[in-house]
Amino acid sequence: MTREVPFVRVSTADAVTTLELDSPHNRNALSTRLMAELTAGLAAAAADPAVRAVVLGHTGKVFCAGADLSEATGSDPTVGPRGLVDLQRALLDCPKPVIAVIDGHVRAGGLGLVGAADLAIAGPASTFAFTEVRLGLAPAVISLPLRPKLQPRAASRYYLTGETFDAAEAARIGLVTEAAEDVPGALKTLLDALRLGSPQGLAESKRLANAEVVRSFERDADELVALSARLFGSAEAQQGMRAFLERRPAPWAE
Repeated sequence: MTREVPFVRVSTADAVTTLELDSPHNRNALSTRLMAELTAGLAAAAADPAVRAVVLGHTGKVFCAGADLSEATGSDPTVGPRGLVDLQRALLDCPKPVIAVIDGHVRAGGLGLVGAADLAIAGPASTFAFTEVRLGLAPAVISLPLRPKLQPRAASRYYLTGETFDAAEAARIGLVTEAAEDVPGALKTLLDALRLGSPQGLAESKRLANAEVVRSFERDADELVALSARLFGSAEAQQGMRAFLERRPAPWAE
């Protein structure tokens, strides 16, 4: 019997668990399976007393392409948004610091993973875009971790335009911690510092740093899941997603 190839590769060394997104067939999109594997990897790292930090990385040229649009037409439109809310909350609730390491493209829902990580390093090949607006959607549930961190004017610009921006701009607006030419070196610096922290100190410091983000989840999650479900089910978004999958302009962009 052939063993199923994982969508998230898990390894642990030197007190660090690395969770590497590796689903090239859909550009590491947030499929049900990828989110389940990532959640399981986070839970295992959280439960392991030998683990001091978690690194969230990727293979290939794409960190995460956002929602898996092939799963966006199910009978219950809240399943996908609720799954992403739960995954983002799992990143927040993990008592170990989570570092997102990006050196590729990040789009739409993938930005929610970056926002929910405690620290984020973006390399020179990184690009970012809130592409939802071009599909008839909006960055609804990913706003839960992102809006407390992003500069308000930057959020307005990039939410509304869907423009692509680079690592330096991502750092300027608060999306990532650091834009780095030497990604492995920047990661080593952070991990060396984290290893000096006690498990209790790291967990409680993380909780304090994320207090406002957690409040946004408790206050707004249900409303934004409902908004996302409504938008995904709308005729306009169905047209936009179909045009995207067929690699042609949406009706409003022709």
